Amino acid sequence: MPRNFTYMKNRLLNIVTVIQARTGSGRLPGKVLLEAAGKTMLEHMLERVNRAHLKGRIVVATTNERNDDVIEQLCRRIEVDCFRGSTGDLVQRHFLAAVKYSADVVVKIPSDCPLIDPAIIDKTIDHFVKNRLNYDYVSNLHPPTYPDGNDVEVFSFNALYLTNKFAKEEYEREHTTPYIWSNPGQFRIGNVTWDRGLDYSLSHRFVLDYREDYEFIREVFENLYYADPCFTLDDILDLLYLRRPIWEINAHLRGISWYSKFANDPKAFKLIQRNNNGTINGINTGKDSLAFCKVS
Repeated sequence: MPRNFTYMKNRLLNIVTVIQARTGSGRLPGKVLLEAAGKTMLEHMLERVNRAHLKGRIVVATTNERNDDVIEQLCRRIEVDCFRGSTGDLVQRHFLAAVKYSADVVVKIPSDCPLIDPAIIDKTIDHFVKNRLNYDYVSNLHPPTYPDGNDVEVFSFNALYLTNKFAKEEYEREHTTPYIWSNPGQFRIGNVTWDRGLDYSLSHRFVLDYREDYEFIREVFENLYYADPCFTLDDILDLLYLRRPIWEINAHLRGISWYSKFANDPKAFKLIQRNNNGTINGINTGKDSLAFCKVS
């Protein structure tokens, strides 16, 4: 039976942060193993996630494919828990990982966010935990405001249990949470936005999906990591303000996301538009200014 927050309010929650990672990316194979500043993208990301105070237990969730043995080996070397499951059914992979580690709360962060800011992770988790009797799901994605590549989704085990049971569509199973955030009548949905009132979700792309994304991220690490491994979103924005050519490396990819795969699915397309300020693949304007500011 699914667990219920009613019976958890007087005890500590077991938070499990799941980083989904695999080597079989179609657009950039082996992207999580590409290197910058002497470490792989996955190592950098785990290092940054680990700096979040509220992340709980970190688990890398990879596939049962032989090609992903290298991810398990990497996790063993750096002493991070690794769970292996379905290749295409991410709902099941997250659910079984949550069961194995007895999660009350699951934090979902994709491995294509190596520049994610720990402060943003903490802010999203904190909002969920402080309001856990009022929310089943909290993210910073509906609508997004932070630079793309700072994706954090937090949800109850109960919400994941129900998703695993009832989600049927391909995009629902593959992307884990659409069944939750597309059913506000069934789940109580919350969102965290940038307190500064800024929206850089389409103008600043920090996500790792294409070769140009890697080149951009590598430049950021090479310029910032050696001076301060704990560099923040503020530091990245300062760098881009001072060195605009770095910002331009993957400029043509801004706004592109997994949503485009389902553009010909009327149900999915309408759903995605509704949950992302009516924008898909960067169809928006007025968000190309460069500035630097602190995360709040």
